[in-house]
Amino acid sequence: MTDMPKYTIVPPAISSAGVYFFTTDSGLQYEVRFGRRQDNILHATIVFGVINDEFEGEEYVVTNRGEVFRVMNTIVDIVKMFMKEHPKIMTYEFTGIPKEGEPEDRDSKRSHLYKRYLPKIFNVAEWDFRFQGNSALVTKKSRF
Repeated sequence: MTDMPKYTIVPPAISSAGVYFFTTDSGLQYEVRFGRRQDNILHATIVFGVINDEFEGEEYVVTNRGEVFRVMNTIVDIVKMFMKEHPKIMTYEFTGIPKEGEPEDRDSKRSHLYKRYLPKIFNVAEWDFRFQGNSALVTKKSRF
């Protein structure tokens, strides 16, 4: 699935802005946003989802229109682009918000996607993965 074509990525005009966009074949517009923690600028939080007006009020919704693998492969490329621009980041945090009807104390569908796709982004020899509920924390391994 890694050779699956990706969508065209629209990077930020200024790399430090940390907001990327792409549009799927069905017309869904996605935003991938990288935020920095105030208490640790080397910790980036990543959120992504559909930003079309039809989903107003549902921030960072992810739909399933048969495009999930291309969407996730595009997100893999976006995170790799961000990592190349920001090589000093030591921690990346992903949170899978459960859909309505999904219990909050168990893994969400998005969390399962993270478990599947994070190793495609981060070299397991260089990064540690910690999954807790609907969150994934990826931390660079110490070299000492």
